[in-house]
Amino acid sequence: MKKCLIIAEAGVNHNGDINLAKELIKEASKAGANYVKFQSFKANSLVTKGAEQAKYQKENTKKIESQFEMLKRLELTDNDHFELINECKKNNIGFLSSAFDIAGIELIKTLNVDYLKIPSGEITNLPYLIQAANFKKPLILSTGMSTLSEIDNAVRIIKKYGNNREDIKILHCVTEYPAPKDSINLNVIKTLKKCFGLGVGYSDHTLGIEIPIAAVALGAEIIEKHLTLDKNLQGPDHKASLEPNEFMEMVNSIRIVEKALGSGIKKVSKVEADNSKVARKSIVAKRDIVAGEVFTLENIDIKRPGTGLSPMRIYELIGTTSQSNYKIDDLIKIHNG
Repeated sequence: MKKCLIIAEAGVNHNGDINLAKELIKEASKAGANYVKFQSFKANSLVTKGAEQAKYQKENTKKIESQFEMLKRLELTDNDHFELINECKKNNIGFLSSAFDIAGIELIKTLNVDYLKIPSGEITNLPYLIQAANFKKPLILSTGMSTLSEIDNAVRIIKKYGNNREDIKILHCVTEYPAPKDSINLNVIKTLKKCFGLGVGYSDHTLGIEIPIAAVALGAEIIEKHLTLDKNLQGPDHKASLEPNEFMEMVNSIRIVEKALGSGIKKVSKVEADNSKVARKSIVAKRDIVAGEVFTLENIDIKRPGTGLSPMRIYELIGTTSQSNYKIDDLIKIHNG
């Protein structure tokens, strides 16, 4: 099967420090992620100055401030983006970024990235979606906080204004940091596949690694998970992130699950072929049998190993005459002609 795309969501876990961002790139690469993703925005165009922080942001930052003040500290400059792309090249990992405004889309267009990530909050932003559709490259659309009709509307807009439908991937997502595991509803992955016929992935905000691994087993083609150097760092997303060793464990587990999922074609595997000789049974002599004696249920039995005549042929054998002498437990043979 095609390998799942794994995105390490560095997001704003760099805390506005370019050196911390570079460390996140190195750790994402070491952990085996395909891409490391940041966030492209300008606080001035993203949020009003008086907008409150989300509840989780207040709890995670332990700081009384507006959303604007928090985000202003977490901005990346245009030059930061180019510097981080170079760092990704050095560490053999792809660079991605979520654009949170139209200016962010325009910046990312200049970076020659493989995908544009549309965050959940922009799925009802018509001018944004029109601009994203003009990106002319594959889009990854997060669907947190949205209904099926809102997702359908966003997909239709993106297609109408320039993107091929097959170039749209959608991510199931629950927008909370951390998200309670009983709120995840992973079977939505199957629902999205059925409803839209598009590639579907999962953006995870739960604690731990179990849920994204399960998502892969349900058919997720993309896994996105936050990465931090230290969960105790101050910032809105650190507590809902994985530290490098945990992220590596998640990646390794996903790759094991992918191998275990296989092709879906039911067949006898190579490892089973040898075991079938031991675990299955054959028709054997229940007692000594002489040539010319008729086979009956009283003189034949069914026992391991499975290297002789299959028990499925027992009634074909009964009533025929033995062509050989057999000792007890000998494998019975049918002589042709």
